[in-house]
Amino acid sequence: MKKKEDKNINSEKEPISDEKKCNCPNKCQKCEQEEINDDTFEESEEVLILKDNIAKLEEKLKLAQAESINYRKRKDEEVANRLKFANQDIISDILPILDNFERALKLQRSDDANLSKVLDGIQMIYNSLSDTLKRYGVQEIDCLGKEFDHNYHEAMLVDKDPTKPDNTILEVLIKGYTLKERVIRPASVKVNKID
Repeated sequence: MKKKEDKNINSEKEPISDEKKCNCPNKCQKCEQEEINDDTFEESEEVLILKDNIAKLEEKLKLAQAESINYRKRKDEEVANRLKFANQDIISDILPILDNFERALKLQRSDDANLSKVLDGIQMIYNSLSDTLKRYGVQEIDCLGKEFDHNYHEAMLVDKDPTKPDNTILEVLIKGYTLKERVIRPASVKVNKID
């Protein structure tokens, strides 16, 4: 009897083969491991696809943020320029009035006391208007005797003076002005042309 018991003990001690585990109704360790490996493989393909989608979305997000920043910068610059040159239209309308004051001041003074007083009053108004425009960034374009530059000057007449260099401004017909370094009216000038 002892021999039979030894056999049963031995049979109980023998490890169960993997093949037997696979057929069990409760999933055995090998089946579970294989299932995990299959899931991991399938998940890794899905993970790669998801990671690729995430990378694409992150790239789109970065582009959208960059576009938003650029748009904001353009708008800020546009608003700053609008504020900087907001007075341009009214200043352009005032410049002919300034020209008329200058023409009045070119009148020859006479012995008539009343005319002298009127001219003195015109001079004061002209100086006040000129100072006000300077405070707002309006500057006269200095051009007499300088070389002609189409960005700042408009040639109205051409003359020939051999004593002066070619393309030199001989006379300023109508003064030009800039508003904060932007030309709001080019100077109308007479230019020297030597053929």
